[in-house]
Amino acid sequence: MTLSGIWGIITKIIDVCIVWYLVYFLLKNLKNNIKMVLIFKGIIIIIVLKLLSNILNLVTLGLLLEYVIMWGPLALIIIFQPEIRTVLEQLGRSQLLGRHKALTGDEREKITNEIMDAIEYLRKNRFGALIAIERNVSLQEYIAPATKIYADISSAIIESIFYPNSALHDGGVIIQGTRLTCAGCVFKTSMDNKLNKSLGTRHRAALGLAEESDAIVLIVSEETGRISIAMDGAMNYNLSLEEFKRQLYDALSPKTEIFYAADDGGEGNE
Repeated sequence: MTLSGIWGIITKIIDVCIVWYLVYFLLKNLKNNIKMVLIFKGIIIIIVLKLLSNILNLVTLGLLLEYVIMWGPLALIIIFQPEIRTVLEQLGRSQLLGRHKALTGDEREKITNEIMDAIEYLRKNRFGALIAIERNVSLQEYIAPATKIYADISSAIIESIFYPNSALHDGGVIIQGTRLTCAGCVFKTSMDNKLNKSLGTRHRAALGLAEESDAIVLIVSEETGRISIAMDGAMNYNLSLEEFKRQLYDALSPKTEIFYAADDGGEGNE
């Protein structure tokens, strides 16, 4: 096989991979947007009707559908400009190779313990809390308008932020790596109709952030003191302290850690 032939195969593979990623990204965001789901269904119906009009020779219907198909994309761009902008922003924020600093075992242990001490205190006193931990997808759009802190993570700081008399207790906080970056963040709420109606704004905001990013979002209910974790577009509700700590620690672990362990040849642990 010639060099040009090999290069042609490589470019085709790259082409397929890029198309696959774009389709995956669009479908992933489509399922979390009710308006876009309805539009997608409408497009499918129009295509089916057009095929039927061609098969059954329905001239009038076919002519109307041709106008719809001709001008429909322009109308969709104008009507759904905010939704399209949101999807493009998410694509711009996504990082294929990851952007967050991989935490060491000691750092994960320290962060988990500090957060758990704060969660236990807030849960016991029924102080509502919303904590987002950034991973691969940047949360800069929420950081920019928030109150900057840039402090090492500590249970005392988290507890003081969410104390009821604190000026920042109604918003969320964002953690980046080993630092508590900001407080007073306002997250977009989820529009998922399947979410329990009894859950309040904090839980909806947490799920909304988990739907549009890969952040780990921790919630303490002000009404019940129940603790939950939202990530990967799902809500793990009313966890015990042990379950909460295990899920948090596992979520903070780098995905490549298992390969490092295999390379060690089983000669001891980290």
